[in-house]
Amino acid sequence: MKMRFSRKPQALILGIALTGGVAGYAVARTTTNASAGHVHASLKLADPSEGPSKIGFAPIVKEVLPSVVNISSSKVVRTPNQFAQGLPDNPMFRQFFGRQFGQRGPEIPKQRREQSLGSGVIVSPEGYILTNNHVVDGATDVKVTLSDRRELKAKIIGTDPKTDVAVLKLEGSNFPAITLGDSSKVQVGDYALAIGDPFGVGQTVTMGIVSAKGRGNLGIEDYEDFIQTDAPINPGNSGGALINDRGELIGINTAILSHGSGGNEGIGFAIPAKLAQGVMNQILDHGKVTRGYLGIVVQPISPAMAKALGQGDQAKGALVGDVSAKGPAQASGVQRGDIILDVNGQPVSDANDLRNTIAMIKPGETVKLKISRNGSTRDVSVKLGELPASKEQAQNQQEGASKDALEGVNVENLDADTLQQLDLPASTKGVVVTGIDPSSPKADSGLQKGDVIQEVNHQPVRNVAEFEQAMHKAGSSSALLLVNRGGTTLFIAA
Repeated sequence: MKMRFSRKPQALILGIALTGGVAGYAVARTTTNASAGHVHASLKLADPSEGPSKIGFAPIVKEVLPSVVNISSSKVVRTPNQFAQGLPDNPMFRQFFGRQFGQRGPEIPKQRREQSLGSGVIVSPEGYILTNNHVVDGATDVKVTLSDRRELKAKIIGTDPKTDVAVLKLEGSNFPAITLGDSSKVQVGDYALAIGDPFGVGQTVTMGIVSAKGRGNLGIEDYEDFIQTDAPINPGNSGGALINDRGELIGINTAILSHGSGGNEGIGFAIPAKLAQGVMNQILDHGKVTRGYLGIVVQPISPAMAKALGQGDQAKGALVGDVSAKGPAQASGVQRGDIILDVNGQPVSDANDLRNTIAMIKPGETVKLKISRNGSTRDVSVKLGELPASKEQAQNQQEGASKDALEGVNVENLDADTLQQLDLPASTKGVVVTGIDPSSPKADSGLQKGDVIQEVNHQPVRNVAEFEQAMHKAGSSSALLLVNRGGTTLFIAA
């Protein structure tokens, strides 16, 4: 596809200068030599001895650019024969492809080579490069192009799909390494420059500010603690550098929010340099990434839940929705319904913050948790386990139905058939949600059909009668429900 460029007439602006503290102006005079018929303009030219602009990021960018590289990777993918059904019976196709066409169809290659372009950052003179996992995922060949146009092969040392970080290695030494900054000290409003190779056109620098910190729950990666920036990040910038105004690496560009347009809309995300560095160190030291494991299911605290939990309007911490049997947390006395307020003296802002914090602590280390339980706080020490490769879930009859206890929500007693359909243990107690009126105010509470309500405001309920009694006791205020969903419990304010 050809790219079309438009040329616009350039206006020559001659104008304003400030001198001696007083606003004045100088006008470039135009004189006309009538007898000669020529127009003569007196132009004020810049002093040839004047250096480059004193305001800008040119010196910083000049120093950093050699550390940012282009990454080209390729892999062989298998493609099934997807020739359209029904076409072999068409006489027109047999005319072109022969009679055998109707029997087995035309030959279509079952393998093809897929190319991927991205960026990376040299972080050590030995040639180690940080980039995104999705830039080199499954690649059989990786080629790195340096700023001086040298092309070198790179080896994939290790990857971590859960954070979208990959570590590559170039053969050689004395590579131009970037300075790693402390991304934990980044503040909203700081200058941010994104450097990469968008669309494969060559090294490009864009400028913006840090728009937000600690962005999570976006569904991009398993572990999210993104720096958000409005510095334009376009396709091909993935794996490139996000730097501060001192030229220090504060993030690895990884994603944009484009609403389907595929282009930049001023909302880009970068993996904090501190997180990427921690992943790299584990890959270099152990060949893989291991993460701490508490053995709990945590959930964010909504304003309605905060009120039901007695926190008022200030929702803080992470709510323990479930505790894994025989896990580290259970062994240390952590209970369902506890609110974890801080880890090793560092405040926990929400469930995503707790998850990221624990994940970056080595298995086997002991952490001190400050928890809130029934309005009082206590300290609990937990020796972390190692996060399993697959998610673990905690395992734990009267007839009747209720339509009024929770407005717009229908519940029924549990029976053996229902428990079997929900794949829950026969010992599970509670009432099952059988329907939710979409027009009910409770439709937005988060309850789902098939949820089993086991507690109301920490009071166990075993049947519809007990559920109705507990809801009547809660009155018109929001009730905190303990819900069992597919074998895992969570809290919902309704």
